[in-house]
Amino acid sequence: MADIRFAAAADLPALHALVERAYRGDSARRGWTHEADLLGGQRTDEETLGAIIADPQQRILLADRDGALIGCVQLTSKGDGTAYLGLLAVDPALQAGGVGAQLIAACEAAAMGEFGATRMEMTVIDGRAELIAYYQRKGYALTGERRPFPMTDERFGLPQRQLEFVVLGKSLEADRSTTSA
Repeated sequence: MADIRFAAAADLPALHALVERAYRGDSARRGWTHEADLLGGQRTDEETLGAIIADPQQRILLADRDGALIGCVQLTSKGDGTAYLGLLAVDPALQAGGVGAQLIAACEAAAMGEFGATRMEMTVIDGRAELIAYYQRKGYALTGERRPFPMTDERFGLPQRQLEFVVLGKSLEADRSTTSA
C-alpha cells in the first residue's frame, strides 16, 4: 500500500520525472501501460502540471511509498456531476502491484468528496486493448464515444501513427451508497 496525498508545487520536479518515466522511452517499456511505441517526445511538462495543481477544479493525487513518489493520477471536475480521471502513472518497476488500483479508488473517492461527482470518465488511446481491459475490470465501460487526439500539439507527444481516444465511463453512485453505509 502507498500513502495517497494531493500534489503541491514542490512536487513538480519529481512528478514530471515520474510521468515521463512511466509513459515514454525505454524506461516506460519496463511496464505494461506505456505509450512509448505510439508516441515520442514528452508526455507533459512542469508548466502544464503546475497549472493543473493551481486550478481549483483539478487535483493530482500522488502515491508515496517510503518517501518515494511511485504513482499519480489527475482528477478534473467537468461540472454537472462528472469528473475526469487522467494521467494515471505508476513507476514502471512497480506496475501490476496494486498502486494503480489504489490511485483509481482514491481518485474516485476524491471526485465524490471534492467535487460531488456521480460519474467518472476517462479517455484511452484506441488500440490499447490491455489498458482498456484493465479499466473495464475496474468498472469502467466503453461509451461508444471517440475523441480526437491532439496530433499536432507537441506538448502531448509526437504521434507515430494516427491516434484517437475512446471514452470510458463509470457511475460513482454505487460507490457513494456503499461508502456512506
